[in-house]
Amino acid sequence: QVQLVESGGGLVQAGGSLRLSCATSRLAFSGYAMGWFRQAPGREREFVATINRNGGRTYYADSVKGRFTISRDNAKNTVYLQMNNLKPEDTAVYYCAGRLYEPKIDHYEYNYWGRGTQVTVSS
Repeated sequence: QVQLVESGGGLVQAGGSLRLSCATSRLAFSGYAMGWFRQAPGREREFVATINRNGGRTYYADSVKGRFTISRDNAKNTVYLQMNNLKPEDTAVYYCAGRLYEPKIDHYEYNYWGRGTQVTVSS
């Protein structure tokens, strides 16, 4: 049925950059706000960024503001997370998620989830 597939994770040194992608299938993509969340070992899933349906509004966690940028391409049914100046504390599994209409910062507000992609930042 609905599929969200993250890619672009990997191992990078502190200060480096990664660009995550989330490709969606069988989802009315333009009708959904999209978000990125992350979960580190022993931690709860936390909000990273979200973007509204047409890409005109974005919201970020304080911990990533100024370093990460969320964007979307509705023609490609894909949402991105550009991560710059990565820090070891960014190490986590990053999840893509979608919900109808309005963006939210709480993970339980999202209906569809990808399986995640690992991001590891070495010091």
